[in-house]
Amino acid sequence: MSKPSLSGVSIVFLTAAACALLALPALADSQARIVRLSDVQGSVQIDKNTGMGFESAFLNLPIKQGTQVKTRDRGRAEIEFEDGSTLRLTPNTTVEFNTLGLSDSGKRISVINLVEGMAYVNWLGKSGDQFSLNFSREKIALDRAAHFRVETSPQVAKMAVFKGNIDVDGPAGKVVVEKKKTASFDGADNDKYSIAKNVEEAPLDSWDKEASSYHDQYAKNNSSPYGYGVSDLNYYGAYSNVPGYGMMWQPYFTGVGWDPFMNGAWSFYPGSGFMFASAYPWGWMPYHYGNWMFVPGMGWMWEPGGWNSFTTVPRYAGTLPANFHPLVPPAAGTVRTVLVGRAGTGSALPSSRVVLNAGSAGMGIPRGSLENLHQLNRQVAKAGFAEARPAPQFSTTSPRTSRTTSDSSPSRSSMAPASAGHSAPSTGHASSGPHR
Repeated sequence: MSKPSLSGVSIVFLTAAACALLALPALADSQARIVRLSDVQGSVQIDKNTGMGFESAFLNLPIKQGTQVKTRDRGRAEIEFEDGSTLRLTPNTTVEFNTLGLSDSGKRISVINLVEGMAYVNWLGKSGDQFSLNFSREKIALDRAAHFRVETSPQVAKMAVFKGNIDVDGPAGKVVVEKKKTASFDGADNDKYSIAKNVEEAPLDSWDKEASSYHDQYAKNNSSPYGYGVSDLNYYGAYSNVPGYGMMWQPYFTGVGWDPFMNGAWSFYPGSGFMFASAYPWGWMPYHYGNWMFVPGMGWMWEPGGWNSFTTVPRYAGTLPANFHPLVPPAAGTVRTVLVGRAGTGSALPSSRVVLNAGSAGMGIPRGSLENLHQLNRQVAKAGFAEARPAPQFSTTSPRTSRTTSDSSPSRSSMAPASAGHSAPSTGHASSGPHR
């Protein structure tokens, strides 16, 4: 008697389902998720639940469940979720990431507590993921797209809706706040609410609008299963179809001698150990997925792929240059932030509670030179990567403090790869981690 077998359709379905579940930014054998601190301006602090309290935060730090982020006077921060949704914090704001997990069906569940201050939420509502925000004694639960501003204090809490209709639950009952309306909750009167039929403009609405437009403009034609970091890849670099390698990405203005591992920091997380945080403004996705490869005559390029696992140590493959210094995580038992210098070597900082800009170079485009960047982008888009270009001297200023969306340059989305995850050449192969 022959053994029963799966049909071809069943095999295809099961394979697709398995790939969908694997394509989640969680650590191996875990339902924990990791999202990204995608913008840091001014004084921003992070408590990674290490027992060390708050320490200075910097760009591209991973955010895990149990983490708290706090902005001080004039400080701002943005957290980007896997699908490209964002949470933006204004000065003097504190948030707790109570839950960053996965349901049994693979849906992402995010529960955020706004302790104090004001935040902007632009939730894209993709794939049925769930997002909850607690503020004052109110709770917002989203399963669809919405864009809103919320602020809380002991006396009063307010929520202004820019897009979507939002259900709010609290001591005074459930209320639906519609688009272009504002709900106020009186903390002295059991959070009794009132609805205003307008949205008063706040000083940082323009910042939120510009940042949202930036992500919308540069996140188009994304071939990866994730949205976080994609807008920065399209803004700061371009894809090329390299013979023998497939589609590869490379930042603008880099030469053959440039090393993608020359600037960054190792940051310790309970349960995960050290994770590498790149100092480059585009330095999220290329350091946690896919491989870096040294392409002869073109220098270091990133090969997209590896979507089935989030890597804490950047992977590299292919024939490596003779002067390459591999990244090595700090010794076990260390909980301090460890800076990676331009030479590729690690140096321990005096403590984990330090003001850190993660390197003296490579932090991004100098403040005030945005229009020059757009002009160079247009030139580079036409010229391609046939010639090696020297890397410019960058400042430690975050480029996003001067970012604007008034640029009229053509979209570079046409340079995004049609497919990702091409394999490396079969010869001369070496890797710092497991292959895809």
